[in-house]
Amino acid sequence: MGIEILGISASLIPNSNTDRLVLQVLQTSGLDYEFVKLSHLNVGPCRACKACKEDNICKASDNFPELAIKLQAAKGLVIGGYTPSGVLDSFTKTFLERLRSRRHLNGSTEQKYVVTIISGLSKQTRELALKAIGKELLMENMQPVAQLNIEENVPDLTMEDQPVWEMAGQSGKLLAQFITEEIECWLDYE
Repeated sequence: MGIEILGISASLIPNSNTDRLVLQVLQTSGLDYEFVKLSHLNVGPCRACKACKEDNICKASDNFPELAIKLQAAKGLVIGGYTPSGVLDSFTKTFLERLRSRRHLNGSTEQKYVVTIISGLSKQTRELALKAIGKELLMENMQPVAQLNIEENVPDLTMEDQPVWEMAGQSGKLLAQFITEEIECWLDYE
């Protein structure tokens, strides 16, 4: 059996708070998972070539088609982004944009269970970023499970001592319940 959850971090920083929160959700789920750091891949923006229109498969010569296959096989997704300069990072935006190639014929990403994580310095910006990600995932008919946010890489901030760390663990367990027991989601992106 392959992975059940795909975990994605857009953070550029090694072992960042974003990475660690994504991994905490993945590890506490108890399910098979794969962790991917978008900054280690070559995934560019959609070029609107429409080559994916006939079969939902992106034809771009980068790492997204391989990532899309992993997402297709998984039942759940944990996506972690951050908010530099008051906006959602470009790695996360590009990944979300490229998901559009998966919905021409049928929603190949539909009914995936998702935990979203945002890190950044401004709480208001983090909340806006979570809403932006939520709207994109809603377009893909994905099912929200939890949304988490944390201040990113603040000196002397030990994330494991923060309430969000425990919330990430609870989110991992909840995500596993949705995947294995097919319980209904109740969180609304709006």
